[in-house]
Amino acid sequence: MAARSAIPEAPRKSVKSGHQQLFGRSIRGDWLSIRRLAIAALAVVLAGLGYAPPALAQPIYPIPEPDGFYWAPPDVGNFQPGDVIRSRSVNAVGFPGATAWQLLYRSTDSAGGPIAAVTTLLLPVGGGLDRPLVSYQPFVNSLGLQCAPSHSLFDGGMQEAPVLNLLLARGWAVTVPDHLGPTSAYGAARLGGRLTLDGIRAVKRFAPADLTASPVGMTGYSGGAMATGFAAAMAPEYAPELPIAGVAQGGVPVNLGKLAREAGSRPNPLFGLGFAATIGLEREYPAQLSMERFLNAEGWALRNQVANACTSEIIAAGANKDFDDVFNGSMFDADDATIRVMDENSLQTYPGVPRAAIYEWHGANDQQVDPWLAREVVGRYCAAGTPVLFDLIPGTDHTSAIFAGAPLAFAYLSDRFAGLPAPSNC
Repeated sequence: MAARSAIPEAPRKSVKSGHQQLFGRSIRGDWLSIRRLAIAALAVVLAGLGYAPPALAQPIYPIPEPDGFYWAPPDVGNFQPGDVIRSRSVNAVGFPGATAWQLLYRSTDSAGGPIAAVTTLLLPVGGGLDRPLVSYQPFVNSLGLQCAPSHSLFDGGMQEAPVLNLLLARGWAVTVPDHLGPTSAYGAARLGGRLTLDGIRAVKRFAPADLTASPVGMTGYSGGAMATGFAAAMAPEYAPELPIAGVAQGGVPVNLGKLAREAGSRPNPLFGLGFAATIGLEREYPAQLSMERFLNAEGWALRNQVANACTSEIIAAGANKDFDDVFNGSMFDADDATIRVMDENSLQTYPGVPRAAIYEWHGANDQQVDPWLAREVVGRYCAAGTPVLFDLIPGTDHTSAIFAGAPLAFAYLSDRFAGLPAPSNC
């Protein structure tokens, strides 16, 4: 791909680091809003029974996975991150000629404990030792385990699934991790990055795939780009042995606090996604995101309604709601623990810098995910020496940019696999 013009200047005030001023409002103000949303997501199932909940509530976890293949063995801690625990071949429905495997592998949760996760490996027709390997992270904005890619790839639930045939047609192997983890911790982006990297390790260690020395590419859009972006930023320290040739990520949300503020401060058609992300974060950080205030009746009902829902159900349930619809009480300062959780899962405040070359695209008319805030993040990567091609696609918003940018992303990865110099408009 030819290099684009230089990264365009943002037509607004620049974003400072840490907890400095953000577009005329402090980042702490964002934390106030995300904290309000966090509180609105933390409740217990007793609300519908007509009496007040207890002062502290436990996370609401998804209905357990009924398929024993997904279950971690008692000795999961004896495996190393990326080790394959068990594998099985599955029917590659929707991917003609491909061979499909599912691998259960060891990873680590955000508290440092061992967990088991699943990735689905698709191998194209024909042979080819050490063919390129692409880790594709879908936008799984869901709370139910049945929505995970290892299910939705084959049951028609994943809108992106047909696109993977374009990668297979290039002769590439494709791995698709369940990057929300074993509790569907939507919003826990750093966990998603770790699961992505350990999933790549597992595929490379899986002898029947013959991918031990394969060059690696990573790609994803929106929620999938959060996992992709964290995997890229974490890789130099967490998985330096992986030969990551290039990364293509689109529509990347880089600041959870700001995104939540914009989704909840007024009626928003996507309010349910922010609400669900807080439920997912509480699953991953139950000690930090504890209950301090209570939901109102509508909030309790929404929490229970979406606790096992997939993306479309979550969006429909929360459509055009705002904080005041689900929260009963006044705003108060966010505590340091909540701020740390948000920082840990926001690329804007995560200090890691990718070494692999990056293509990042956004819709020029995106009103849901701020492309100029993302520009500040890739500017930091540029300053550290990472080649970045930042692309605003004219005439597209957050929804349409995925289709406009995907062919460019795949071509970018193809050039990296071919060893061509990475273009940059840093």
